[in-house]
Amino acid sequence: MTANPLLRFGVSFSDPALLDRALTHRSAGQANYERLEFLGDALINTAVSIELYQRFPRASEGDLTRLRASLIRESSLAGLARSIDLSDYLRMGGGELKSGGYRRDSILADTLEALIAATFLDGGWECCQQLVRALFTSSLEGVDLSAAKDAKTQLQEWVQGRAMPLPDYVLVDATGKDHDKLFTVACRVDGLSLSVEAEGRSRKLAEQAAASALLDRIKEGSGK
Repeated sequence: MTANPLLRFGVSFSDPALLDRALTHRSAGQANYERLEFLGDALINTAVSIELYQRFPRASEGDLTRLRASLIRESSLAGLARSIDLSDYLRMGGGELKSGGYRRDSILADTLEALIAATFLDGGWECCQQLVRALFTSSLEGVDLSAAKDAKTQLQEWVQGRAMPLPDYVLVDATGKDHDKLFTVACRVDGLSLSVEAEGRSRKLAEQAAASALLDRIKEGSGK
């Protein structure tokens, strides 16, 4: 029988095959978690949206969207997976094991999504929602609405509050093949003797990273 990483949350499976599939990477067989992952992604999105909507009645749609994105991004889900030692339960092919796939963020996040889907299919929506709530309790309690705005928005509001020109983002470089490019963007604000560069897998991500880096430099300069 497949070991159940969700027993600590009081989740058991009447259909053990669902649990087995949710913990099986495609490298270990055709009966793997890929279809469950698809469903789990939508279920987590919905359950977390409900939690945020209820917890923050005064938050705007934009703030709620940004909060949700930070909570359910790949690295966040992988962190939750590690918190329940999910890598100890994964079934993977020999090649994937040797390459350290059980440590990879993408695989851990996908497996967690698959487990959420398996819980829903086996126990229904209420069981699924309770599990998501339990998994995300610490993350939800640590939410800071002031941090809901993305870095570009925060930087724009900072300069506008000081009557400065809007930040300028310049593409410095783009390297790699079309499907795996790395973008470098410079961010500067007229009136500040600061200019930073940052990288990202898309131009948008690089701009966000540059804005975040510039905000950090501003905070360092102000002693905050």
